[in-house]
Amino acid sequence: MTRLLRLALAAGMLATGVAGCGPKGERPQVRLYTDDYSVAISFDPSPPCALEKVQFKVVVRDAKTGEPIEGGEGRIFATNEDRKSTDNGLTPGKELGTYYSSLMFVNAGTWAIGFQFRRDSTQRLQRANDWMQQVLAEAPPGQECNK
Repeated sequence: MTRLLRLALAAGMLATGVAGCGPKGERPQVRLYTDDYSVAISFDPSPPCALEKVQFKVVVRDAKTGEPIEGGEGRIFATNEDRKSTDNGLTPGKELGTYYSSLMFVNAGTWAIGFQFRRDSTQRLQRANDWMQQVLAEAPPGQECNK
């Protein structure tokens, strides 16, 4: 029994050590694909909270070449089960192929979030598959939702 307990403790310590050695920094939380684009989306806070501005960072690349897409146009939009909706356009960032946007979810629950993008105004908008996102309840006054 003691040997089994020591093995379990050693495995737990090893797992903790390995988890601490992983890559640091922002990682995409959602990867989407259209016919022509590969899209990586991260957002803060994560998971998002109701009645709090959620900042989205969107990196768009050509699906075939991997080159960043500059000068594109697009939007992020979301709808929940109660048919409440929110949407916003993309603003180009300083980094190549990077765009920013923000949304505010009016209530907690499950939201379907969609993304559309085109290289320029002469191209058709391409829609990626929606993803389902859980939005947490708003934080009490004076507190942050995810902290």
